[in-house]
Amino acid sequence: MSNGLRQEDPLRHVLEKEAVIAAINRLFRSVDQMDWASAERCFAPAVWFDMSSAGGGEPRDTTPAEIVDGWRESLGHLKAMHHQAGNYAVEVNGQEAEASCYGIAYHYLPNGTGRDTRTFVGTYDVRLRKHGGTWSIDRLLYNLKFRDGNLDLEGGGGSD
Repeated sequence: MSNGLRQEDPLRHVLEKEAVIAAINRLFRSVDQMDWASAERCFAPAVWFDMSSAGGGEPRDTTPAEIVDGWRESLGHLKAMHHQAGNYAVEVNGQEAEASCYGIAYHYLPNGTGRDTRTFVGTYDVRLRKHGGTWSIDRLLYNLKFRDGNLDLEGGGGSD
């Protein structure tokens, strides 16, 4: 304690940062497993959502169900997906957290061309709020850096 102000417990702060990272990773793993109900539970009841850099429409306020329904429709036919995240930077301030990370997403769909994958590389900016002891995502922004592979994966064609 200094100047009469309560200092945050450093261990508690580290544990909260790890819980924030786990909440974000839970979303990526749920999507990869096409466990849409689990993916939906990763979000707060209202979400500001922006995937516009990857062609995901205009930024908007939405619901977890609308987000996940869109993913189910656009990704549910893939044979496999793999999201890999890292280089996390997390700031926790009470019941709110801001996080950013690098992210790579691989989409796999055998299509007879031998060009069965598409890759997205970018960063995520995420805000989470803690409700009832659980961190939930209430803001998700994806910043596409580049795409590679078969960009027309569903159509079978595409280019590098």
